[in-house]
Amino acid sequence: MISNFNDLNKLFKEIDDNLKEKVHFYVIGGAVMLYHKLKVSTKDVDIVVDSPEEFRAMERLLKELGFESKIPTIEYKKFDLNEIFVRDDYRIDLFQRTVCKGFILSKNMMERAETITKLNNLSVSLCSTTDIFMFKTFTERPGDIDDCLSLARKEIDWNSMLLEIKEQIKTSGQKVWITYIGERLDLLEDKDLVIPIIKDIDKLRDEYFDDLEKRQSSQ
Repeated sequence: MISNFNDLNKLFKEIDDNLKEKVHFYVIGGAVMLYHKLKVSTKDVDIVVDSPEEFRAMERLLKELGFESKIPTIEYKKFDLNEIFVRDDYRIDLFQRTVCKGFILSKNMMERAETITKLNNLSVSLCSTTDIFMFKTFTERPGDIDDCLSLARKEIDWNSMLLEIKEQIKTSGQKVWITYIGERLDLLEDKDLVIPIIKDIDKLRDEYFDDLEKRQSSQ
């Protein structure tokens, strides 16, 4: 477990000291919540890189730094997790652009991210609380609902989230995603979270089920 973000800064410095090419980290998940003091500890450092070249560079370097590569379990494979690297208290979940069943790190998400570190070769950006909240509506890991409640108390740009959801569904062609998101938002509403975009989500859900019913009746 990591309970101090400074420990991650030390890790980022160690990585930068050994990097020979430019790499940009986009950090998601518990590490960002730790930075914002929305979580007291995290066991995973979820990192997304945009290019296969950056992924290969990190894969080589982490092994050189003594990290052991682990094969993702079934629970994590559905997140499109490329590789897990473990050393002592550090566990790095490394993704190459795609996260959570085909959900991608989009240009808008990159623009919303906050760059907190620029070293010689390594740049580190934290994805916005809005986008982390959105990621967690795709996942079913223990604690995700509580994490969403904590993130909502910080700041959620609901309009940006709605636009991103629509764009992600359009890009992926996975219209069924709206049902996953809707189910998680229903659970959050049951915990008294006010969700300003819930009517828009309900409309998208209704459209999905209407379309599904039409396709099934025509077969």
